[in-house]
Amino acid sequence: MADGTKAIVDTSETDGAATEAAPGTSQRDTGSDRGRAAKGSADSAVKSTANGSPKDAAKNPPKTAPKGASKGAPKGASKPGAKDAPTTPLRPAAAEPAAVSGSDDPKPPADATAPLSAQEIDAELTAQGARAAERPSRSRGVRRPLPPIEPSEPAPPTSTETLDADTATLPAVLPAPQRHSGDKIGGRYRLEECISESDTFTSWRAVDEKLRRAVGVHLLSAGHRRAKSVLTAARSAALLGDPRFVQVLDAVQEGELVYVVREWLPGARDLGELLAAGPSEPYDAYQMVRQVTDAIAAAHQRGQAHLRLTPKCVLRTDGGQYRINGIAVDAALRGLPTEDAELTDVRAIGALLYASLTHRWPYPEDRYDLQGLPKDLGCVPPDQVRAGVHKGLAELAARILCEQPPHHKEPITTPAELAAAIAELPKIRQPEQPAPPALRTPPAARPRYSPGAPTQAIPAAEPAPAPVAPRPASRPATRRRRGLRRVAQWTASLVALSAVTVGSWQLVDYVNHRNKAATDNHTAPAPAPSDSGAATTGEKLAISSVSPFNAFGGTKDEHVSELPNATDGNPTTAWTTQRYNDQFGTAYRPGDGLLVDLGSARAVSSVEVQLLGDTKVELKAAPAGATSTPAADENGFRSLGATIAGGSGSKVTLKPAAPVTTRYLLVWLTNVPTDDGGYRGKIAEIQVNG
Repeated sequence: MADGTKAIVDTSETDGAATEAAPGTSQRDTGSDRGRAAKGSADSAVKSTANGSPKDAAKNPPKTAPKGASKGAPKGASKPGAKDAPTTPLRPAAAEPAAVSGSDDPKPPADATAPLSAQEIDAELTAQGARAAERPSRSRGVRRPLPPIEPSEPAPPTSTETLDADTATLPAVLPAPQRHSGDKIGGRYRLEECISESDTFTSWRAVDEKLRRAVGVHLLSAGHRRAKSVLTAARSAALLGDPRFVQVLDAVQEGELVYVVREWLPGARDLGELLAAGPSEPYDAYQMVRQVTDAIAAAHQRGQAHLRLTPKCVLRTDGGQYRINGIAVDAALRGLPTEDAELTDVRAIGALLYASLTHRWPYPEDRYDLQGLPKDLGCVPPDQVRAGVHKGLAELAARILCEQPPHHKEPITTPAELAAAIAELPKIRQPEQPAPPALRTPPAARPRYSPGAPTQAIPAAEPAPAPVAPRPASRPATRRRRGLRRVAQWTASLVALSAVTVGSWQLVDYVNHRNKAATDNHTAPAPAPSDSGAATTGEKLAISSVSPFNAFGGTKDEHVSELPNATDGNPTTAWTTQRYNDQFGTAYRPGDGLLVDLGSARAVSSVEVQLLGDTKVELKAAPAGATSTPAADENGFRSLGATIAGGSGSKVTLKPAAPVTTRYLLVWLTNVPTDDGGYRGKIAEIQVNG
């Protein structure tokens, strides 16, 4: 009985037996001997209490109780009570030894307490039966529901992992999966190159064979304690849908392997690589901190955090846009804690800004190929580490990283506060590009002639007058006048010679051009007529129609009302694409353009395209026998085949290596100029030549 659990079990068994003996009915109503036995037992208990003093009752209780239980109990009450009698009496246990009839106790005195009435006994038995009904019974294998137990306050969660805050490495339950180049994951991702490896996971550059594009893949054992949190983080990051973050494309548990697939930006460079050459210019540092802060602040508004924002996670594309890699996933892979997420991210941004301004890591240790600050230096503003740092950006970095910023400024502790502080800075403009060096005029005395030009007779220049030998003068003034006269004569001679030379050069160039034009007119053969109806070489071909060809986007009717601007002969009007946040040429969106329909298969020698802004253009052509318009999707794009010509600039002539016969031409923009903080292509004119 010392064990609490055992005491409860024993009590429930006994109470269950009592409940089965009298399930909710009074002993008097049953007419059985159990009611009379209970009444007699209660009467005897009262008499014993009145007759014996407490002293006598306490003197010999063990001896009297067993005797009364075996001999003096009524005959009818001995059968049901011998085995299943309740252990808890109706009255205090001190009255039990004298509660048995037939005992040797003397007759109770006259002032004994009056015995309990039948109604009182029934009430006691009924209450006891109700209590027993709530406990499970083991006597006959019947389980009854226990009363509800109030839940205790849950204990705070405790981490089962240890974290090294400096290196962000955690002990692994299972080692990283062993894979090799050429292995295929998920039936479509072919591993190409392992770019990072740890005890817990590996990261690869891979190829999506289904969509024929490069991707990044993280591999983790499914039995690892972080596998579930990594999948959860990857799926929540995929729902973020912000183009400023590198997109998560897939997150799957397959057998004993967990893999996370992300977008791959082949032309992007991370901030650590950019800082290897030295500190950033103020404009570049401003653009980096502004774009990264805006993206992180927007993620926090949607309940997402990065928690491991390093120079390797910040990528800059060719168009100058910054993309953030590893939102939520990098922290989950390393088991980083999520407490103080806003402060963690904003201080990481401050470290990136500090490193960009000073080319030093703002902490004592060396990180990311950057030298750390001295240990005893403390928090020093960037303009005290390196001369020439932008004052506004230096103060911003100090407000983020220093506990007590200089000039009694308020510290910045959240991305939203940092975004507001950046918005208050005076705009930092991009430095002007240096002007190209001025072209020098070639020397007039040595003209260049076209090779192969016929020899021309150049008029002979008048010989310069021979210098007159000076005569001795008697006076200094006469010598000075003669010297000035000789200088004037030499100057006039040189000017005359230069004029004759330039005139001769221009005359030769004019004669050469006339001879070349005459030769071309006499030697160029007339084009032979063709049965296919192809136009004469160099002739402008009529365009039947143009249509948008957004093969990799959801909007297929891009600015249809502007389509006539591409063929109206007015270079100031243009058809424009949508405004995109990303530059074309990435794996996310290869390009956009217009499909030109010539009405029938024609021989095409070149396509002239005028654009608004510096643009990179490619030309594709449908097969000669194609009679149906290619679909504006990925399959239709691939049906057009390889690029047959390309160029860049604001006026581009796309000329294939040999004339092609086709009905459909695709003018495909692969790199477009910036527009209102994004990217937009503008085609002003398209001219097809036969």
